[in-house]
Amino acid sequence: MSIKWTDTLEIAIALSERHPDVDPKAIRFTDLHRWVRELPGFSDDPNRSNEKILEAIQMAWIDEVA
Repeated sequence: MSIKWTDTLEIAIALSERHPDVDPKAIRFTDLHRWVRELPGFSDDPNRSNEKILEAIQMAWIDEVA
């Protein structure tokens, strides 16, 4: 299965599993962008990301760990 930038919930779940000690409210978007690109199965163009997408991923991650 390939993960795209628009798969915000899948990305949030994967990030919460890979980085259980990270507070998603305190993450920098540069780190978030890198961590998403490093996820197994991620296969989207790194340049297709933007602040709106990263915010959506961050919000889904916050909801996931709440």
